[in-house]
Amino acid sequence: MAVILITGAKGQLGSEIGELSASFCGYDFIFTDIDELDITDPVGCTDYIAKVKPGWIVNCAAYNTVDKAETEPDRAMLINRTAVKNITDAIKGSECMFIHVSTDYVFSGNANIPYNEQVVPDPATSYGRSKLEGEKAALMHNHTMVIRTSWLYSGYGSNFVKTILSKAKENDSLRVVFDQVGSPTWAADLAGAIMSIISSVIRNQSAFTAGIYHYSNEGVCSWYDFATAIVEEAGLNCKVHPILSSEFKSAAKRPSYSVLDKSKIKDNYNLDIPYWKESLKKCLEQMKY
Repeated sequence: MAVILITGAKGQLGSEIGELSASFCGYDFIFTDIDELDITDPVGCTDYIAKVKPGWIVNCAAYNTVDKAETEPDRAMLINRTAVKNITDAIKGSECMFIHVSTDYVFSGNANIPYNEQVVPDPATSYGRSKLEGEKAALMHNHTMVIRTSWLYSGYGSNFVKTILSKAKENDSLRVVFDQVGSPTWAADLAGAIMSIISSVIRNQSAFTAGIYHYSNEGVCSWYDFATAIVEEAGLNCKVHPILSSEFKSAAKRPSYSVLDKSKIKDNYNLDIPYWKESLKKCLEQMKY
């Protein structure tokens, strides 16, 4: 029986994998968050992994408070880089498959065509730098897939969709930037992709090919487009107004363009990725909006 260890199980992605796990009979899932497994503790991390002997580890744990990372760079680096190294140190030399989730923030955001995996990262924020160092730590293990994603949301945790829903119910109008472009990603779709990859490898339908991959929902939009779609789909009476990024002050610079090229993961693992508006509708239906 395949033993699959999930870290950061209470976050958006970890929670969605938890929802999916009931559909994968014959697999032994071990869901952990900081109370069960503190991956920033090297000794505790090694001891725990040695005890449960996972065949797979999916690291969903992350420090992802982008603005706060500017004033807490050491904390961001501890969780996003050092903790990842603790995991790879614990499985060094083993056949354990490691899937580590990263972000579009490893890029500068100054491109005008989708980023593929060959583009050299150039993070512009403390958060992005910590995630890039985490990728390097993850890839120290020979059997590692790094999956970069963007604009993640779900019915769990804190995210843009939940923020817009909350504000749209409380206000007649909202102002949202229109000059930052990317691809929203429903965490349930990413969870499904990860489980599809794991299942296909276990069933010998696909080869596990280590390296960096990109995943987001299909399609491209601005944050303004995304917010407008959320409000309309939820049937809320709130007007969304487009504004420039220069009118919205934040501690960390946001990428103006963070569209990811997903050709590699689609081709290697035969994935059919949904369009972002279709996934948003499904998410809102599950959230009862």
